[in-house]
Amino acid sequence: MSEIFVFKSLLLGAHFHQSSTRRKKENGGGEQERRRMAAGEEEVLVVESCFVTPAVDTPRKALWLSPLDIMLASRGYTPLVHFYRPCVDETSAQDFFDVTKLKTALGKALVAFYPMAGRLRVGAHGRLEIDCNGKGMLFLMAYSRLTINDFRDLKPSSKLRRLFVPRMDDSSDILCATQVTFFKCGGVALGTATHQGAMDGTAAFHFFQTWSAFSRDGDRDVVKFPYLDRTLLCARDPPIIHPDTLSLFRLKTTNLSQPPAPGPVVVNEVFTLRKDQISALKHMCGGGRVSTFSAVSAYMWRCMCLARRLPPDSTTRLEFPVNFRRSIAPPLPDVYFGNAMLQVSVADKTWDVVSGNLAYVAHRIRDTLGRVNDELVRSAVDYLELDLAERDNRPAIGVLPATDLCVVSWLGMPLYDVDFGWGKPLAMLRAEQNRGGFVLMMNGAQGDGSVRLSMSIEAAILKDFQRFFYTKLDSKVYSKF
Repeated sequence: MSEIFVFKSLLLGAHFHQSSTRRKKENGGGEQERRRMAAGEEEVLVVESCFVTPAVDTPRKALWLSPLDIMLASRGYTPLVHFYRPCVDETSAQDFFDVTKLKTALGKALVAFYPMAGRLRVGAHGRLEIDCNGKGMLFLMAYSRLTINDFRDLKPSSKLRRLFVPRMDDSSDILCATQVTFFKCGGVALGTATHQGAMDGTAAFHFFQTWSAFSRDGDRDVVKFPYLDRTLLCARDPPIIHPDTLSLFRLKTTNLSQPPAPGPVVVNEVFTLRKDQISALKHMCGGGRVSTFSAVSAYMWRCMCLARRLPPDSTTRLEFPVNFRRSIAPPLPDVYFGNAMLQVSVADKTWDVVSGNLAYVAHRIRDTLGRVNDELVRSAVDYLELDLAERDNRPAIGVLPATDLCVVSWLGMPLYDVDFGWGKPLAMLRAEQNRGGFVLMMNGAQGDGSVRLSMSIEAAILKDFQRFFYTKLDSKVYSKF
């Protein structure tokens, strides 16, 4: 690592604390002071690197990966960051983000989630699989001279990923890595890199919840064990490809963790919709059964078409991943540990998206969601299995066409239910995203019904997008009163 210096801690297994009272204790105090001084010379200084293994012996075996897992493995790692405020309670501050406590809890969580302590490999038949070998999950501890306020805009950036997320090459075989960074203000950043071939967002947050619960509640926590058998998504023999499969699903991948190819300058911006603004959008979309996702996505799609000044007769496309756990028969367990998401798309003429009733656009999105059923999902799995022979495992690098928008919904996910015993996170975000036309939709951290939109957009059209986005929306909100 060029920007971050990594070396083995001289105090492996010792307790490292951020509270000012513990820093000044005689045992280890001088060593920690030297580390903080060194961290003042670099923005982040990693002082420990180790592997945390399951607390007890776990099965040693190869875990079969579904065709969907293998397709998504080419996307590399998803970089996430949770920010935690400094602890104000003096009693709790005594062991604020105690690293030994975190490691102990992680070891317990890895007993149930033992594939995460394994490694990705190519098996005897040339197929990717997880080698459940118990080698452990990468764990880093770091100090920073920065404060949480230095990142108060909470926008994804290459700097955020470089400083707080373990740097993993997409060819690495490690499935998950984490870094705990202590700010000089007393706050903490928890950065993670999860391999997309191993799990989707639902499975990843199930793991984070389990780890944090063991830290917070100890052995009192009731663990919801993950369902590890991925053969529930094996291809049929013989395969059956439904004619609508390729028109509904987007079965080619784009790696958002890789630098984009040369093109327009892309910037990241965050838009927050209040609860009343979301209600106004749903009203614009006809109310009734229109979901927040359909209403907000329809509105963003329209604003993006206008900002990009797309020709009226051009075809524009909205893409979004769908969690199909409950869409197949029988349904997958909610705790299915793997990938159970497929990218779907809806296409239309630009003129129909920007000029008609917004309810039409929202209903197109809702109808597309309704098409995801058991037969089409099974057909997509069959197609991906047949396609394995013609695909390699190199990272897929690309950009969305300038006519398209991709919206990923994390609405309803337990993004903020990652409380290690010192309170819920101040904020959670994807550390980096750099593809124009990519939007991450999530609930606001305050639980006030707001929605947060983290958007990567071409710099040249940002002001126009903001103007279309807020002017129309505010006029609709105020017209209700």
